[in-house]
Amino acid sequence: MGTPEFAVTILKGLLDEKFTIVGVITAPDRPAGRGRKLNQSAVKKFALENNLHVLQPKNLKSEEFHQELKKLKANLQIVVAFRMLPTVVWKMPKYGTFNLHASLLPEYRGAAPINWAIINGETKTGVTTFFIDDKIDTGEIILQSEVAINPTENVGELHDKLMVLGSELVNKTVKQIEQRKVKTYEQPEKEEKAAPKIHTETCKIDWSDSLNNIYNMIRGLNPYPAAWSTLENNGEEILVKIYDVEKEKTTHNHKIGTIITTKNELKVSTANGYLVIKSLKLAGKRKMDAKSLLNGFIFHQEARML
Repeated sequence: MGTPEFAVTILKGLLDEKFTIVGVITAPDRPAGRGRKLNQSAVKKFALENNLHVLQPKNLKSEEFHQELKKLKANLQIVVAFRMLPTVVWKMPKYGTFNLHASLLPEYRGAAPINWAIINGETKTGVTTFFIDDKIDTGEIILQSEVAINPTENVGELHDKLMVLGSELVNKTVKQIEQRKVKTYEQPEKEEKAAPKIHTETCKIDWSDSLNNIYNMIRGLNPYPAAWSTLENNGEEILVKIYDVEKEKTTHNHKIGTIITTKNELKVSTANGYLVIKSLKLAGKRKMDAKSLLNGFIFHQEARML
């Protein structure tokens, strides 16, 4: 059971290990783009390419879906980036239902664990398999695998790293279940860090924050959904998405948010240094490197980020 690209790698890994996939459950096709053409999930596309049986329930509580699921006679269900399941669904298979979560639970329960680990400046994260219960990401842990977060790594790079690690952990988990060697343990009781869904407002840069926090936030949202700011330039306000950045820690006398440019460099002043912007996207324009933008865009002397 899964929907995005992250889940595709897990499904492929299971097929490569010759496990029998009796069915793939994924989100219904959704209209996308200007033409509102129906778009298939990444998991559905991969499943169809590999001649796997696909179910796309609109309502996970419907009796019709439950009957279709029973017909598959699955003895184990694996969930990767899907919706919360009704009790009748996760209790259906003989060996239960387990989930792969992209964090070291109980840390970063929620919808966006990879983003929040980087935004919060963590130096390590990982993946966890756990048996599903009636709450979100709280079930008994089966296995965990840890990985370091590189200090310059963005969320796209960490996502791909965890995807591969997750595939290995899922295969290991299935083998343990198959061999009746599973030993689970309850999640520790602690004040965990949360990973709520990322909204547009979450992505707005606060230039009065520390250089380090701004830097971590931008790489934790790069490439998607991308941190944004408003550029005030010669009386005009322009929405800007910011992607690749570097830190320049130093003391200066510029007001926070002041834009400093040279022929080859674009940077913004923060409380304790400058954020050097390497790539960005202005509203209505394509994403480009800062040098290309500086070749054709004129920054007014009083230009600043709001």
